[in-house]
Amino acid sequence: MMDEGTELSLTIAQIVQRLKATNLHSQIERQAKECLHRPEIQLESLKEDVRNFLKASGWERKLQNAVYRELHVQPLPRHPAAPPEHAKEPLAYMRKAQVNWEKRILKSLNSMCTELGVPLARKRPAVEQKELTNKWNEMGTDEPDLSRFRPVYAPKDFLEVLISLRNPNHDSSEEASAKSHWGLIQVPLHDRDIPQMREAYSELSLTTGQLGIDDHTHVPPDLFESEHILIGKKVVNEQDSAAAQQYSRQGCPTGLRADLWALVLNSTNEPEDVMHYEQLKAGVIHHDLLVDNLIYKDVKLTASNDDYYFVFEDFLYQVLLCFSRDTAVLEHFSYNSATPPKSYIQGKVGVEEFAVVYPPNGVIPFHGFSMYVAPLCFLYNEPSKLYSVFREMYVRYFFRLHSVSSSTSGIVSLCLQFERLLQTHLPQLFYHLREIGAQPLRIAFKWMVRAFSGYLSTDQLLLLWDRILGYDSLEIVAVLAAAVFAFRAENLMEVTSLTSAEAVLADLSTLKVMPLIQIFLFATVI
Repeated sequence: MMDEGTELSLTIAQIVQRLKATNLHSQIERQAKECLHRPEIQLESLKEDVRNFLKASGWERKLQNAVYRELHVQPLPRHPAAPPEHAKEPLAYMRKAQVNWEKRILKSLNSMCTELGVPLARKRPAVEQKELTNKWNEMGTDEPDLSRFRPVYAPKDFLEVLISLRNPNHDSSEEASAKSHWGLIQVPLHDRDIPQMREAYSELSLTTGQLGIDDHTHVPPDLFESEHILIGKKVVNEQDSAAAQQYSRQGCPTGLRADLWALVLNSTNEPEDVMHYEQLKAGVIHHDLLVDNLIYKDVKLTASNDDYYFVFEDFLYQVLLCFSRDTAVLEHFSYNSATPPKSYIQGKVGVEEFAVVYPPNGVIPFHGFSMYVAPLCFLYNEPSKLYSVFREMYVRYFFRLHSVSSSTSGIVSLCLQFERLLQTHLPQLFYHLREIGAQPLRIAFKWMVRAFSGYLSTDQLLLLWDRILGYDSLEIVAVLAAAVFAFRAENLMEVTSLTSAEAVLADLSTLKVMPLIQIFLFATVI
């Protein structure tokens, strides 16, 4: 362990180094130089005057938000003696499982490529480029033949990998209680019990006003809402990421949500962001990738058939095709247990200097991937803004839902947290479902891997995602999954098979998220 002083100085050095490489650093530098010509800047108090100018002109706040983002996104500096792979994932057996899973995905992609005789990438002929440019805003009308393409994997394939995880150093026979063997996840990771969660999620308590709860608390909802909106407007005006994050814990008003989320994520839509998006778009127009077909197929299979999201089909193609070309996404692999897949230039297989990351962003889409973007289309109608918010959501949260890691926000921890909550507070239900061959996780996994996108009504999903951003954690997803089972417990106790259990939980579109979470966390008898 490092002492606090060393850790702090290493963190500061890491953040300074990262920010020096950003556009914000050069902008602030330029502003500082330009302000030297101003009459109020005195030589004898130069440092103080420049600082006051940057504060008054809003640059100090922009810098604070950038630092706040780095603190939330980048991992803490590791111990100098720790090997570099520890930054990605400290547990060796998790790293090994992730490597094996990646090999399976790559094998699946390569075999599809060989079977169909389709190259991984090709330059589009000029005619095709022109055609794509003309129909960029109506790609949904295009009906390419996708019958031969299949998703590289589906969530249920990934679940089998998680179920097979074992810690080789953990002797499960030593367990005094058989309880740990009830669930499907058999790895010893830390999880929180309800008293700890009550402390962590104190802003969601029954006595605190919440957006997303219609019934009367001790404060009349209309009074709470109007006051909450006024505070929200102040937060947006102040442009303070930390305040926006704290505010989101009680829910974001519909009219302010887009601005608040962008603020929490420090996602800007400056001219350079728009230019970056346009460059990615040019990349899509010039080159055709095999993964483009996987994206088309996924949108057709999921969002296009969804009552809420089918209208956004064109937006989804634009964002996801650009995302696959964005090499800036590769940066998140420094703290992601996954490693970007590599392919070789034709005729140079196995020659390391001819290996290239494929797809360019290092992320192979799977069945349901487009549902990470779909809800954001309700908030942002400008493609470049939608794109930058989605990318930031992905590198902060969504990547954790499809990689094997020991992170508390990782999918393994969420599955374990879900099973433990259910086992502890509804043991009879858990035991009943297990006995009839309907392990709860087999039903809930598809909800959690998509952070409930496509399962809840959109207004409720956005209220859930408010809290993911507010608490900077996906843990609330596991809490909601357990709360859904608690809510339908009576019906589930009557079922006799996995099929009938799935039928009871097939439609979640009428559920109200916040009352379920509040009751489960704060009204459960411990």
